[in-house]
Amino acid sequence: MPMLQVNLLSGYSSAVKKRLMQSLTAVIRGITQAKPEAISIWIHEVESDAYSRGGVSRQPGAGADDATQLVQKYLAAMESRDLEAAQNYLGEGFVMTFPGSEEMTSLAQLVEWAKGRYRYVEKAFTATSVAYEMDRIVVVCHGTLSGEWMEGTSFSDIRFIDRFEIQNNKIIRQDVWNDLANAR
Repeated sequence: MPMLQVNLLSGYSSAVKKRLMQSLTAVIRGITQAKPEAISIWIHEVESDAYSRGGVSRQPGAGADDATQLVQKYLAAMESRDLEAAQNYLGEGFVMTFPGSEEMTSLAQLVEWAKGRYRYVEKAFTATSVAYEMDRIVVVCHGTLSGEWMEGTSFSDIRFIDRFEIQNNKIIRQDVWNDLANAR
């Protein structure tokens, strides 16, 4: 029965604390194989005036955005062809790759590369996984694609995997794998 106590400066949102507890539970389960209901986590909050580092009281950071929601909002903007909104989710130095493409660094490059391949494509998600690394968050989602080829024929149930790297609440890398070429 693993038990973990976390000391945290007061001020983080309930949503951030909930994600923290869920993620810590998942890590403990993955390492110990304990059942989730057997894992206990306590967050002890400390007011900033009751804490100092180097003799200076500190304030809590903002906490990271929910990485899954960030990716879903970006993909929704791309699907609706709102490139301006999609651009807001991308960080400096953003790089993306798609099957058969070279590395692209802008949404305009993607649009040009994809021109003539299909009229539109939509994603249906089966699952999304999040991994926290020291300097980035990795989100992997998979599911199926549906849409319409250029000549008007529909396609569906085509597998895809998207892998995203996020730093400072911005997507810095997107790698895509799918079976579109096999379905064509």
